[in-house]
Amino acid sequence: MNPPHPKKPAVTKHSKQRDRIYDIVRGTRSHPTAEWVHEEVRRSMPRVSLGTVYRNLHVLALQGRVMELDFGDGSRHYDAFTDEHYHFVCERCGSVQDLDIPPFADLNDRVSSSVSGIVRSHRLVFVGVCSSCQQHQ
Repeated sequence: MNPPHPKKPAVTKHSKQRDRIYDIVRGTRSHPTAEWVHEEVRRSMPRVSLGTVYRNLHVLALQGRVMELDFGDGSRHYDAFTDEHYHFVCERCGSVQDLDIPPFADLNDRVSSSVSGIVRSHRLVFVGVCSSCQQHQ
């Protein structure tokens, strides 16, 4: 029996709003929330709703154009850098940073012997205190 495939998005028509949302996420390294993206989109498209932003971010994630991330802070964050990489999250201010270290190529294989299934990928998040928060102690 073949493993189930991730749900593929239905074919969606082109959308100026989705293009603008993608450009905003792609233009920042801050791993924004939908609310932050909404505020940015409203600068050029004042009538866009928060629901529209959420729906389009979801479509972009299904298309593989952005990553949807949950760091346990109650909000989803979005990242247009979709290559495999790790993150650092500040436990004080919640800032998220991409880490410029190569992914551990053998980690999937090492974990495979401990699970009763197939490991296809992994996400690794480091948690600590960012340099800005350290300076303001």
